[in-house]
Amino acid sequence: MALKTTMQTLVQKTAASTTLTLINSPIPSPTPNSDEHLIQIKACSPCSGELLWPKNFPPPTERPLIPCPDMAGIVISAPADSPFQPGAEVYSRTNYIRPGNAREYSIAVTEELARKPKGLSFVQAVSIPLSAMTAWQILFVHAFPTEQEMGIEEAKAVWKGKRVLVTAASGGVGMWVVQLARMLGAEVIGTCGSGNANLVRDLGVGEVLDYRKVDLKEWAGQDGNAVDVVVDCVGRQALADAWWTVKDGGVVLSIYQPPRGVCPAGFEGTGVRDVFFVMQPVSRQLEEITRLAEAGLCRGIVDSVWPLEQFEEAFKRLDGGHAKGKIVFDLELNR
Repeated sequence: MALKTTMQTLVQKTAASTTLTLINSPIPSPTPNSDEHLIQIKACSPCSGELLWPKNFPPPTERPLIPCPDMAGIVISAPADSPFQPGAEVYSRTNYIRPGNAREYSIAVTEELARKPKGLSFVQAVSIPLSAMTAWQILFVHAFPTEQEMGIEEAKAVWKGKRVLVTAASGGVGMWVVQLARMLGAEVIGTCGSGNANLVRDLGVGEVLDYRKVDLKEWAGQDGNAVDVVVDCVGRQALADAWWTVKDGGVVLSIYQPPRGVCPAGFEGTGVRDVFFVMQPVSRQLEEITRLAEAGLCRGIVDSVWPLEQFEEAFKRLDGGHAKGKIVFDLELNR
């Protein structure tokens, strides 16, 4: 397939600055004799706070600072032994060691890729990978660690009847924790603003706590309210407050920061395990999520769709903290 030689690319000017600019750059080439695939990007999605990552967590090797770890697109070239041959519709959360996907063509390796769910558009599909795999790793890997990752039936046996508090239940990751935890048989309590209460109830939250009005320490002091697991997607004060809700022997897990660092003074719970982890893309997990999405058991939610040229407005919406679902760039709008 003949390709043009340059493409639109959204770049972050420096690691110390969150300023973005849209440029023309050369189309990337997969490394010969590797598992790299060239993907024509149809849609991509940014992650909240990612423009701070290059400064706070510098990539291991110098690379262009291109945002948007989530992508959906069509394979243009692939290794001969890849299950994703040219023409395949795929999606992924690509690894941070390489540039992101806010560009017309990008690179992904076999271990990051999965089939795009049938029946979903590229825009719908791209709302899934990062958030869903993070939630999957919370529930199947880290909250109740075993010698190996749990399968769905094993996880159902572990999670059935457990009480789980999800902070920012209406956020990108929170929505997926709610859906998957509910599917596994857990009783889900979620914090969010009142405007998102109906949304999270629809996804599976049994009790909604308005974070602006509910004192979690006071709420947890009422009989029967303590939880087995806290899943924190916010960090800082929300995480500190959530410590009060966990039972003795429970788990406080955060994807934002190590929970022990904000454990409140006076907390007297015993045997509480605290977990912090950074999500890694795993093709096998994303394939499981594809099957669940195709079966209608869970879904991604798109807040808004933008052409790449409107990146400033899109990131402003993202950074405002009030998006209901994922911000998505539809690159078909640029063509």
